[in-house]
Amino acid sequence: MTGEQLRLDKWLWFARFLKSRTMAAELCAGGRVRVSGRVVAKPSQAIRVGDVLTFPLGPHIRVIEVQALGVRRGPAEEARALYADLSPPVPRVAGSAEAPPLPGTRDAGAGRPTKAERRAIDRLMNES
Repeated sequence: MTGEQLRLDKWLWFARFLKSRTMAAELCAGGRVRVSGRVVAKPSQAIRVGDVLTFPLGPHIRVIEVQALGVRRGPAEEARALYADLSPPVPRVAGSAEAPPLPGTRDAGAGRPTKAERRAIDRLMNES
């Protein structure tokens, strides 16, 4: 390993995990990123090749090993060469080819009651 280092927020942006460096800095400053098991409180935390990063991204926890330090935010193929994904596979719903629904999502038709359902509710409320 060489002594080369790079700021954590820059690396997260170079590797295309977050859309902007500001978002990467906010993630780091919020104490939501771990570098080799240590909680990071500053976006200026230096990382090296071989460090393992753990951070939430969407509904999943990502575990990433740093393979290389970037010099720019390049195309996706270049960004994928910067890390190795150690995250466990995303759990799938049995019998479904798509990812499980996000919390707070509703099935089609499970939203507002229909007109007939509202009338039934009104009748029930007026009986008591």
